[in-house]
Amino acid sequence: MEVVKPVKRNVLLNPGPATTTDTVKYAQVVPDICPREQEFVDLMTEVRKDLVKVVHGDPEKYTAVIFSGSGTIIQDVLVNSLVPANKKILVVNNGAYSARIAEIAEYYGIPCVNLQFPNTGLADLKLVKEALDKDKDIAVVATVHHETGTGILNPAKEIGKLAHDHGCIFILDTISTYGLIPIDIEDMNVDFLMSSAQKGLAAMTGASWTVGNKKEIEKSKDYPKRSYYCNLFMQYDYFEKVGEMHFTPPVQTIYALRQAIKEYWEEGEQARWARLTKCWEAIHKGMEEMGLDSVIDKKLQGHLVVTIKAPDDPKFDFFKLHDYCYERGFTIYPGKMFGLKTFRLCNLGVITHKDIEDFFVVAKEAFKNMGLALPVK
Repeated sequence: MEVVKPVKRNVLLNPGPATTTDTVKYAQVVPDICPREQEFVDLMTEVRKDLVKVVHGDPEKYTAVIFSGSGTIIQDVLVNSLVPANKKILVVNNGAYSARIAEIAEYYGIPCVNLQFPNTGLADLKLVKEALDKDKDIAVVATVHHETGTGILNPAKEIGKLAHDHGCIFILDTISTYGLIPIDIEDMNVDFLMSSAQKGLAAMTGASWTVGNKKEIEKSKDYPKRSYYCNLFMQYDYFEKVGEMHFTPPVQTIYALRQAIKEYWEEGEQARWARLTKCWEAIHKGMEEMGLDSVIDKKLQGHLVVTIKAPDDPKFDFFKLHDYCYERGFTIYPGKMFGLKTFRLCNLGVITHKDIEDFFVVAKEAFKNMGLALPVK
């Protein structure tokens, strides 16, 4: 892939979109093409096969179905498409993104057992089992693999087993772990996972997908049709018949996604995970040097997001910190834990531990400019 001119590199430490390579950016610069041409159909077929391969899915059992939109669209698709008539969805809810799944169900009028837990810890598996034992109308169990709002990594495999033991299908939101944490869809007891191009694969916003069980998708054609644009079976059926999305796809975004997948294979699953773990370790090292604490127990963190307690000092101003860092090429993000002053550092993109070390040089300058002594007390 030719890079005509290097693009200014920003280090995005927000929870997405992620830092991308110039080769992914330039992959969007292609001759105009109608997406109904066979050339583009072949590209889509290649991408769909690779999306299944990333999570070690058996292509005879699993397929990838792509939609236009950010990550929330694929949450919408799976919730509205996979709950049979007169059945319920159980949401294991310990954060902002699992709460969103429950909210989507509410908007569609789908009966939902919203099993809520504190957003600073893991779900209690005993309570999940009790809920499934108690309510035989539950047909779908859904949760988030990695709560990007806090950095907690949930026990997905165990929740999936409970779902299967009770005859339910298991939906797992892997939007912030797909292409980052090694995932084996079968081993993790997952029937449907989901992700989005701008996260772990470090491509461009505008394409999201599920990797899902073909038989369960085909069953869903008889379920209530709750959405026209976001119906899973309709999109799957169109892909199977003609190799295309039912409606106009995000053409240039798909070219970027293909390049990002190529770079994923070149780096390697384990090498990428090792690189990101080094970034996470560098975040904790920098925090310790500055006297900052994380909200979530380090043992519960997924190595991708660290939620940091803001200093309890009137001189601290997150927006001043953000602006100082942004002007120097680093983007950070506020917390998503209501009632608690926090900010987040995320290592989801094409970054290294050296980028993290460089960020903390800038962050220390920002703290001093605000009149805060280091380490923070």
